[in-house]
Amino acid sequence: MLHPAPKPAPASRRATTRVVTAKRPNHVWHVDLTTVPTIGGFWISWVPMSLPQRWPFCWWVAVVVDHYSRKATGIAHFRKEPTAREVIRCLKRTCRIHRCHPGHLITDHGPQFTADAFMAWCRSLGIQQRFGAIGKYGSIAVIERFIRTLKNDCTRLLPIVPLGRAAFGRELDHFVAWYNAERPHSRFGARTADEVYFGRFPACRRPRFEPRSRWPRRSPCAAPHALVRGQPGVMLELIVERSGGRQHLPVVKLRRVA
Repeated sequence: MLHPAPKPAPASRRATTRVVTAKRPNHVWHVDLTTVPTIGGFWISWVPMSLPQRWPFCWWVAVVVDHYSRKATGIAHFRKEPTAREVIRCLKRTCRIHRCHPGHLITDHGPQFTADAFMAWCRSLGIQQRFGAIGKYGSIAVIERFIRTLKNDCTRLLPIVPLGRAAFGRELDHFVAWYNAERPHSRFGARTADEVYFGRFPACRRPRFEPRSRWPRRSPCAAPHALVRGQPGVMLELIVERSGGRQHLPVVKLRRVA
């Protein structure tokens, strides 16, 4: 199904485009929509060979990402393209879970985000809405990167994308939990999103095992630098667990053995 190119909001309703820097968790959020093909899939978007972009051919997914920590703070899925009010309900649920609302909300120019109801909701909470540039890749790069990871590391690696609403919701929940708690981010020196969001000491900076018996304790290791735990020359066992039992969501651990 072809959609007309989005039109910029009128000048009287246009959100500010001034650059804002996230100074703390929940200061700046991103929100966006994407489609995830199901086992039925959809083909090229040229009539008459196109299939409608809705269930059972695909799911619509709304995602909310915290800019400061890259934590996925909210996610919801819909059978068809959601309305502005449905996106508002998703954001309200996210605000309730985290007991706050953002100071700034970054979106594209989709019809859901330029609707009067959406802008009125933002104003009612004092949220400053900001738009990415139309047709410019990278203008909302943080959430675009999350969506790419969602599709590459989750939905494309599933044996099938479930048609059942509850089943698909479980897959999204497992992915978000793994993404926030287990996936290291190069942007933060291999810290996870949860470590940044909650201000935890990063696991990658804790004292490490050193299997090389002659390795000098004070010699630097690969970044990020971590001290040696105990004496060098320990035997280690590599353990690969699966978050939620999903093969595509690995959790890698090292355990000392005798």
